[in-house]
Amino acid sequence: MRAAVLDIGSNSIKLVIGEKSGDEMKILESLKNVVPIGRNTFFRGRIAQETINQTISFLEKYQQRLAEYDVKEVMIIATTAVREAANRDMFVDTVMRKTGLKVEVLNVGDVVYYIDAYLTHKLKKKYPIHQKNLLIVELGAGSVDISVLEKGFTQMSVGIPVGTLRLKNFMNSLDGSLQEIYEAVEEYITNEILYVKKSIPHLKLDDIIVVDENYSGYLSHFLSGRRRQSEFFEFKIKESEELLAKLTESYPETVAVTHKVPAEVVETMTGYAIIVNKIFRLTKNKYIYILETSLAEAVLANMVFKLDLVQENNKTNQLIAVAQNLCGKFKLDLNHCRHVAELSSSLFQQLKDTLGLNDEDLLYLTLAAYLHDIGMFINNRTHHKHSEYVIGALNLFRLREEEMNIIACIARYHRKGAPSSSHLLYNTLASEHQILVQKLSALLRIANSLDRSHKQKIKKIEVVLNSKGDVNLIAHATGNLLLERAFFKDKKELFEEITGNRLTLTLKNREAQEKTNDTAGS
Repeated sequence: MRAAVLDIGSNSIKLVIGEKSGDEMKILESLKNVVPIGRNTFFRGRIAQETINQTISFLEKYQQRLAEYDVKEVMIIATTAVREAANRDMFVDTVMRKTGLKVEVLNVGDVVYYIDAYLTHKLKKKYPIHQKNLLIVELGAGSVDISVLEKGFTQMSVGIPVGTLRLKNFMNSLDGSLQEIYEAVEEYITNEILYVKKSIPHLKLDDIIVVDENYSGYLSHFLSGRRRQSEFFEFKIKESEELLAKLTESYPETVAVTHKVPAEVVETMTGYAIIVNKIFRLTKNKYIYILETSLAEAVLANMVFKLDLVQENNKTNQLIAVAQNLCGKFKLDLNHCRHVAELSSSLFQQLKDTLGLNDEDLLYLTLAAYLHDIGMFINNRTHHKHSEYVIGALNLFRLREEEMNIIACIARYHRKGAPSSSHLLYNTLASEHQILVQKLSALLRIANSLDRSHKQKIKKIEVVLNSKGDVNLIAHATGNLLLERAFFKDKKELFEEITGNRLTLTLKNREAQEKTNDTAGS
């Protein structure tokens, strides 16, 4: 199996070609060219036409190399610099028109997916990654992507804008002495790291793994006696402090000469050392693990080995784990959210043919069910509107922006209000996605009404269709169901409007049945 990855980064474009060699991956070719996409985006907010042309020129040269190696499976990825550019869509479109290459712009969740799957494969004989609670940090030129995994399940992922190139540019913009500049950068990073620390779930972290492509090979130039045994090694807090001290003892040009390191490396390595030093403050660990690899290599390994997370840790389960963590973070009633998700799933499975739904649509409904009340954290009276905003702003595991907008709209319409021409997010969706939102929100309304008491009284739902297509829901339940019955009558209208069929509810009270059975038995 031979494959290739073209990585459009913040400071360069890379081509990595590899193939499977037993349990290992053999790199056949690795090329890299400097392209200042990050400098464009981070300073001007958009990618200059000259830079776009330069990018296309290198991509065309890389295409020739791909033909020479007869590589058929190619993936083109872009990260922070393209993702944050105001003209991102035009950049992607121009690349497609002129080279035929489709660029996949990765978000933080995507990065977590590829890194996690690769770490699981790469470290399977060295480190039990899915038996640990981990903080995983991917250091890039544009951002630092941080995720928390609880025994293989993603609990949170966040990108913070303190990549090494960004910090270099930031330092160059400051007017002060060298010491004042370093102090200012340290304060800036400290504030960003404090935000991450507040966002981390209440979880005992076992270890921190830092994924580093550019700097680990230079550590021995600064640390006396430091010799790496492999590309995965422990890095002690004392070593981190020593590295930072030596990098900041003088101007970058002097440090480069003293330690025999290229000046351009020192210019960005200082930011790297400050970040790593602050990462130690996230836990009380005396060391972190550093894995010398790149995102491009992780993506390539996923292609070459056809990696995927084991079934227990697949995409759907990962996303549900993230959603449950968000329920805790925003102080939602998790039992209610989980029950609404279960009822929604049951309705979906039994009515998907009636509504013309596809199996993959269930994920959107499930996540909207978990998160439909997330807006209550802001305001109870109009929480559905706030839920739409909060969900739309989330960055979830392997979901595109369009998919997040679909989920946000489903959650918004879990109450009585219907889509309107004044609803901006809904009206950005393609027409087929607008119809999908209405169908799934109709199911969510019903499921939510059947747990209006938040007491999970309804244990099971059966769907019975008559010859006319009318639907009768048979709900097996316990306790007083007057509240659920009343809200069901109010929330069934959208379903009836969409299908053109009547929807009725038959409640079967388990407690009454059990008493009847007991009486008959006596």
